[in-house]
Amino acid sequence: MANIAPFKALRPQAQYARQVASRPYDVLNSQEAKVEAQGNPYSFLHITKSEISLPEDTDIHSQPVYDKAKQNLEAFIQRDVLFRENKPCYYIYQLIMNGRSQTGLVCGSSVDDYENDIIKKHEFTRPEKEQDRINHIKTSGAQTGNVFLAYRNVDEIDELIEKWKKDKSPVYDFVAEDQIQHTIWVINDDKTIQNITDLFGAKVPCTYIADGHHRAASAAKVRAALGNKSTPEADFFLTTLFPASQLAILDYNRVVKDLNGLTADELLKKLEDHFTVAPANEAVKPTALHTFGMYLGGKWYTLTAKPGSFTEDPIGILDVTILQEKVLSPILGIVDQRTDKRIDFVGGIRGVQELEKRVNSGEMAIAFSLYPVSIQQLFDISDNGEVMPPKSTWFEPKLRDGLLTHLIY
Repeated sequence: MANIAPFKALRPQAQYARQVASRPYDVLNSQEAKVEAQGNPYSFLHITKSEISLPEDTDIHSQPVYDKAKQNLEAFIQRDVLFRENKPCYYIYQLIMNGRSQTGLVCGSSVDDYENDIIKKHEFTRPEKEQDRINHIKTSGAQTGNVFLAYRNVDEIDELIEKWKKDKSPVYDFVAEDQIQHTIWVINDDKTIQNITDLFGAKVPCTYIADGHHRAASAAKVRAALGNKSTPEADFFLTTLFPASQLAILDYNRVVKDLNGLTADELLKKLEDHFTVAPANEAVKPTALHTFGMYLGGKWYTLTAKPGSFTEDPIGILDVTILQEKVLSPILGIVDQRTDKRIDFVGGIRGVQELEKRVNSGEMAIAFSLYPVSIQQLFDISDNGEVMPPKSTWFEPKLRDGLLTHLIY
């Protein structure tokens, strides 16, 4: 059963909350982060993307970047921009995007649960991204990135959280520049805290990583690295738990740097073995399973997987699997999406226009748009102990970094 715990969050003074709150470190590159934090000395990007405070030629994975993150975090505390809760609490985090609301519980989730598969995974991690977070946590002593977990709805938990929201006032409530509303309540009543802990321990047999495989893996490896110097706080990592009924998954698209030595015509011919290929008059955002958009040479195409070109098992039926097994590996030569530097991933929130931009700039040669995975597919795959191709799911809206941070020492 799920073992969760309250924690003493490091969080902003209310008057700074909107300025501190920043988009997750892994949805922005260094240049985007620098632009976003410009003119805002309170932005948490100064901690999660601390290379923006260093010379532009700094290696973003070098030790000076992690040292700068620690220095900036300490400065935020010294300036009283951030303060630490005086007792362990749970936190309710509500997000509203385009009129749609979802509410999660922010807590510490057990590293033991992660290692014993009570917290279920559906992706392998990329070694370099994992190492980046390990270095950031070890140097700063802080888990700044939230791991997004899902669980099957439990009526008693839903009712308890909704009642607290109704009866209590939030500590933060603001609309960010992207028009997403962020509202947070503190659950500081000892009886309610114990009730929540007990409900998860009795009613939630497992949770599922929706977003944050690298952050979860890094937290576990940091604890292991600490050995006998580990702390009780390091036994848990920063998570927000959302009931499945409230979640929506967006598409997660692919861009590839070259055509593996093929001409465009040769590529199109090879695709016809497993797909019906049709030119499109506009950008293609798939609306059904087994249909793909492809942007190549300034033109959009619709690819429809032919019957018999995929299997019906939980992994084989996924569009990300079909793309990997019928296009990326055999035609474009990308065998391992986790490690191949020729491929990159574009979250659906950026729209198909981002795919066009990456190709039109000459940075990439080809782009693919996909239909999103469902939450039930994610549960089925995780329950079967299977693994999706990397970067198969994109959840929106995203939790903001900086509003609730977990210190491990």
